[in-house]
Amino acid sequence: MKIALLGYGKMGKVIERIALERGHEIVLRKRGADSFDGLADADVAIDFSIPDAAVGNISACLNSDVPVISGTTGWLEHYHDMAQLCEQKGGAFIYGSNFSLGVNIFFELNTHLAKMMANLKQYKVTMEEVHHTQKLDAPSGTAITLAKDIINHSDYAGWAIGNPKEGDIFIDAKRVEGVPGTHTVTYDSDVDAIEIKHTAHSREGFALGAVVAAEWLIGKKGVYSMKDVLGL
Repeated sequence: MKIALLGYGKMGKVIERIALERGHEIVLRKRGADSFDGLADADVAIDFSIPDAAVGNISACLNSDVPVISGTTGWLEHYHDMAQLCEQKGGAFIYGSNFSLGVNIFFELNTHLAKMMANLKQYKVTMEEVHHTQKLDAPSGTAITLAKDIINHSDYAGWAIGNPKEGDIFIDAKRVEGVPGTHTVTYDSDVDAIEIKHTAHSREGFALGAVVAAEWLIGKKGVYSMKDVLGL
């Protein structure tokens, strides 16, 4: 499989190593304002860039008939535009706020717990996410996904990272040097607390999941998620 890497920072380099270990070839390593030369030779593209670059990267892939995986967060106000472009072009696209296989299992646990807690109004939900200081967006895309899944199965109306209104889930977003990513969901009451937590030990899990998703997407058309990839 020939892969175009759109974004060649720390994550891009880990993805490259894992892709090569799995027998794939890298045909484009795009940094910043580099050109898309080599994109047409790719079987699939993996975008781990920055919020301001994601839409341009995804659009270039879909317009070039190259299936694309995006793990960049912080640009989701344009997600439906990209999904529409994918449908219009007959392309293939997966966005994931987190490609870690463990995190996607954590998403399912979070949804199941939210359903169980929906009628127990004495519990208040809060969340904490901790990432490295180079992460540009806050809260993380993973935290937003967790919050939205709780909102979909509860009376909560939204989320906030500062001064939450009544009916909002408070997300405490912290940036600490060297932390790949930790997410905690807590249901707290006067008598006890229930907590679920996922801790990433390295970027390896995110990178492996992205490569697995890219392998899965080859030959498909449409807009998918990691639930499709993992059969969840």
